[in-house]
Amino acid sequence: MSAYEKSVQAELIRWQQAMQKPPSGFGRLSSSLQRRINRIIPKRVHDVITATIKQMTRAVLFGAKFLTRPPAESMTFIEREAAVARRIEFYKKTSAAEGGVTGAGGFWLSLADFPILLTLKMKMLFEIASLYGYSVEDYRERVYILYVFQLAFSSQERRQTVYQYIANWPEHSRQLPDDINQFDWLTFQQEYRDYIDLAKMAQLIPGIGAAVGIVVNYRLVNQLGRTAMNAYRMRLIAEKKALLTE
Repeated sequence: MSAYEKSVQAELIRWQQAMQKPPSGFGRLSSSLQRRINRIIPKRVHDVITATIKQMTRAVLFGAKFLTRPPAESMTFIEREAAVARRIEFYKKTSAAEGGVTGAGGFWLSLADFPILLTLKMKMLFEIASLYGYSVEDYRERVYILYVFQLAFSSQERRQTVYQYIANWPEHSRQLPDDINQFDWLTFQQEYRDYIDLAKMAQLIPGIGAAVGIVVNYRLVNQLGRTAMNAYRMRLIAEKKALLTE
């Protein structure tokens, strides 16, 4: 095992432990604070966010909007990792620039950041899946992408549940319904909305919106990228072990 592979394994173990931690007292306090903030935020803002997430979720499940490249073949693990890291860096910078522009544009332009940022995140996830060698033509792979998204942007309680889905993906994927209308998009959008509201609402504040948009978007995309890398690392390692035991 190379030094890089050892560092990857160590990071993966830390990530797996973090995903399985029980909700902390601070986490429950944050959730309570989030609910209070949600009551203050204008309904029209909630409506924009909810509609955007619903439409994006359905686009991922039903459409080919994000099918940008075929699965990468004939690449070593380290080559895949390097390619994925480059795409994450690209999307971090792109999202930060977009957040700065919309954040500087006032209330209504800042609202436009939600669908734009969500689109960038989803495009990044589709590219990451392809670079790790998975075909997103299969709707089950698109469900996996949504689970990865939930791992990055959900409460710790929800993370524990979703982590078990991807940790036992071969079995769980066989249990997925043939009718993709049965996907629980409502839980998906509620968890995402509640997770990002606290950070993103500051982007609507005049005078600091641009700075907030740059920093928050950069960090959110970085968090999603690292989550995706670890989720696919875990899956690749599990598949390799399964092949060795056959």
